[in-house]
Amino acid sequence: MKDFFDKNGIMIPETLITKEAAPKDTARALIISGYDKVLLQKESDFHSISVCENHIGRFLRYGISYQAGIINSDLYSGNIPYLNYFLIPFLLKPEAKNILLIGFGSGLLVNHYEKLFEKLARIDVVDIEENILSVAKEFFGFTQSEKFSFNLQDALVYLRKNRKKYDIIAVDVAGNEGLDRRFFEDEYFKLIKKSLKKNGIYIFNSCANTDLKEEGTFFGFTADIFKIFFKNFAVFSGKTSDKLYYKLFYDMDKPLLDITNCIFIASDKNISAENFSETNDKISKIKDLCPDIVSYLKDLHKIYKTK
Repeated sequence: MKDFFDKNGIMIPETLITKEAAPKDTARALIISGYDKVLLQKESDFHSISVCENHIGRFLRYGISYQAGIINSDLYSGNIPYLNYFLIPFLLKPEAKNILLIGFGSGLLVNHYEKLFEKLARIDVVDIEENILSVAKEFFGFTQSEKFSFNLQDALVYLRKNRKKYDIIAVDVAGNEGLDRRFFEDEYFKLIKKSLKKNGIYIFNSCANTDLKEEGTFFGFTADIFKIFFKNFAVFSGKTSDKLYYKLFYDMDKPLLDITNCIFIASDKNISAENFSETNDKISKIKDLCPDIVSYLKDLHKIYKTK
């Protein structure tokens, strides 16, 4: 099996690139990226963290990588587009009472979950960045409710100590360098399964080449791990979010790189295409937060049945 991780145990998405962007497109993107106005710059034990504004919104960056933000443009308003896939678990478990979110970002997803899940009793958030909560409150309008609990901790340390059972565990842990090998190892998946209720939902943001080929690829490597630990999982490509991202940020009608977000939604409960059909009567509630959610649902690549 090919080792996709570097000597530090990090999978760097750029190593997946097989098609180089045209030099003129790369140059244009670099010029536009230079328009950011920095509102906050701070160093922590884990990140070089900044908050910046540009022509489409306000964003949190780790290094030069956009981690979260709020877009406000004529074309689109809301979360960074790929995070809209994280609303999809509502279609599988609208009655969820307890949610664990690993990776906090701007906090907008937390507030969205509080609006979506009517029976929500508790949403626990785990993040290793000490500045993230104060940044979310000061720069992104995050409002903290009595249902919210923030845990400043390494995710695996939290999971090892955790004794709770969650209806949904949502994980978005890509840093400015890439994805940590620890989130693909047996110990981590066993801890996730231990922390999920029976038929709970696990959603994870990974990355892949845009063609989503399996043989000898990082996507295939990731899918093989999910096959071991879950009876069912659905994979969504980042086609819709990519289209929006490149149009919004760079005014481009095509992706600059052949890598994309790849969202895995897994459970031991049955998952079928009907769950993600635009005829699902639960979709209307998501549309209040993401009017174009049907476009994201159409990015369903495949549903795997493994056991």
